[in-house]
Amino acid sequence: MKICVLIKQVPDKDSSLTIADDHLTLVENNITWVSNESDNYALEEALLLKEKHGGEVIACTLGKDSARQVLKDALAKGADRGIFISDSSFDNLDVLSLGKVIASTLEKENFDIIMSGLQSDDQGNSQLGLILAELLNMSHGSLVMGTEIIDDSTIRVKKELEGGWFQWTKLSLPASISIQSGINSPRYATLKGIMMVKKKTVDDVTASDISSDALESNVTINKIYVPDKTKETQFIEGSPEEISEKLVELFKNDIKVLN
Repeated sequence: MKICVLIKQVPDKDSSLTIADDHLTLVENNITWVSNESDNYALEEALLLKEKHGGEVIACTLGKDSARQVLKDALAKGADRGIFISDSSFDNLDVLSLGKVIASTLEKENFDIIMSGLQSDDQGNSQLGLILAELLNMSHGSLVMGTEIIDDSTIRVKKELEGGWFQWTKLSLPASISIQSGINSPRYATLKGIMMVKKKTVDDVTASDISSDALESNVTINKIYVPDKTKETQFIEGSPEEISEKLVELFKNDIKVLN
């Protein structure tokens, strides 16, 4: 069983976020970087499957040079090797383009399973696992709270539904699985695991290794800003017919939620 786990480096939830003078980036001096929470659960689930069924777990991350640390953490916990995708060309790509970059990197590996956290703590798109499934022609399961390997071609996943309900579903392999936080109890790195990191390999991937089509972003950032806090209460009076007409006018012309 060959499993890839996608791990993203994100700001710690207690970090103070300051917008830079260009209003396009954040001041990173005050940011403490950590591994994305749900990705930690994905890594643990992959390690548990490896321990039960054998195989290999490869940790993969895309980010700036500081993101190497999340790979080191994953290797110390038990991942067998790492893939580090890093290039300044990737800095401002939208999630679809990032998915294309990652898919271009992973397709040659022929993974049985690609695991990712349900969503990142910074962007929160919840789209990457699904995008990779489409690009790599894999089956996909989201909001997964349990996994069972049935055989070499099938995995059974427990999907979280609404209202506290769950559903077990069989997926054909290869599969892309988006892991929900709380599926397990992520382990800590042992001293032996930390010492073994130096003996494990990390493959570096840059823009020159990626198809040029993947580097064309469909989204641009014009400005990052803190929304102004404003509050206004408007009373609408009259008959029900008059009130409904005024509401429709407000929705169309002021709030612009109706055409």
